[in-house]
Amino acid sequence: MRRLIFLALIGIGGFALLIGLGVWQLQRLEWKRGILNEIAARMDTTLPALPEAPEEARDEYRQLRLQGVIGPGELHVLTSGPQGPGFRIIAPLELPDGRRVLLDRGYVPERDKDRPRLTGPVEVTGNLLWPDDVTDYTPAPDRARNIWFSRAVGPMAAALDTEPVLVVARGPTDPGITPMPVSPGIRNDHLQYAITWFALAAGWAGMSLLFWQRSRRRGAAKALESPARPD
Repeated sequence: MRRLIFLALIGIGGFALLIGLGVWQLQRLEWKRGILNEIAARMDTTLPALPEAPEEARDEYRQLRLQGVIGPGELHVLTSGPQGPGFRIIAPLELPDGRRVLLDRGYVPERDKDRPRLTGPVEVTGNLLWPDDVTDYTPAPDRARNIWFSRAVGPMAAALDTEPVLVVARGPTDPGITPMPVSPGIRNDHLQYAITWFALAAGWAGMSLLFWQRSRRRGAAKALESPARPD
């Protein structure tokens, strides 16, 4: 009897744990959906102007429509794109009020790294971004060859004499540049995880019940096979 009780507790405990993990993933699913919905709203709602002091927590992914002048000088950030290895073109954008920000114009293949590009007046629709592609292992930029290995906003702003603000263009600013619009890059796989945990819970329950029934039958069979005690 003690063995059966122990097996029942193990089965129920494991089932409860797996169900709890599945419910937790459903909660994470709703939390992640909320984040993605907020980002989508930011990306589709155009701000009337560039904020005076943009903040990552408040303004990341927000859409802007800016008029300005793309100035001379640009930085090349190593990346991959539609035609394989290439570079993101980061240029200074001067606004009518004199403010200067970084403009991510998009991607060019390696062969076009140093070709001349259009500058001058432009109207740009883009999104504010604080890139997270800088890590402890990111090499320092090769300034002699003008090759950067991440969109390090602070150092790039210092190099181009702009504010540490990056706008990623959603449309073309040069016929030879392919825009690389902002994507949150946030995966939401919690529904699949929840289904996996619930499936494991169902399998655990079935196997536990089967094992418990077999143990019960064996116990009953042994009791029948035991010789009767003499009076």
